[in-house]
Amino acid sequence: MTPITSLDLTGFTEREPGVWTDAAGLVLSVHFFPLIPDLPAPLHEPQRLGAGLAQLVAGAGGGLIEAAPGSVDGVPAVRQLVKMPLGSRPGQAFLGSWTVPRAGSSTVVKVQAAEGATTGMREAVIMAQVGPAEYFLPHPYAGGQPGGLPYHVGDHEQWDARFPDHPLTLVRAALHRITPTITFDDRFKALPPFGGPAAPQSLPHLPPPKRGWFRRRRDA
Repeated sequence: MTPITSLDLTGFTEREPGVWTDAAGLVLSVHFFPLIPDLPAPLHEPQRLGAGLAQLVAGAGGGLIEAAPGSVDGVPAVRQLVKMPLGSRPGQAFLGSWTVPRAGSSTVVKVQAAEGATTGMREAVIMAQVGPAEYFLPHPYAGGQPGGLPYHVGDHEQWDARFPDHPLTLVRAALHRITPTITFDDRFKALPPFGGPAAPQSLPHLPPPKRGWFRRRRDA
């Protein structure tokens, strides 16, 4: 159970509590963590937050495509797009998420999808168009390349329309569509804000959830 009270699940089928899939292979999941969030910086320090997240993702072998502070249902949050190697076979998985931190807990909404048998087509086409010298860029948050999967223009949103079936395109579009439909229980919204990892405090956590907190909403 999570403090999410409404979320548009049109097109998704529940596979287990808190996990849904759709026909395109997207996996949507929601999570609640009754712990001080492990974000590397407060949301009002976006450069330090982005740099820390880039290093964390690189350390896991992946690459941070984007980290952007914003809000979900009026609550400050950070949106991330991450790519990770599949490991067992060639290709990458792409994960888009909102982390909504409070002082002593957090809610995460995550959408993910993986490449299928054909991999690297998007990257090859874009590199051929822009040229290798303009393809790989210093990471905008970490400077240079922090390790893990490299940062490059092929992951930028401007190319999504050209590759409508690519998993990154699908993940980004699903996250854009779902975000405005998310609402939270007022008790979660009333919790003290996240102040950053350097100042943990003993603060009240979200009360135990009531059955029925999470319900499906379809837009009219």
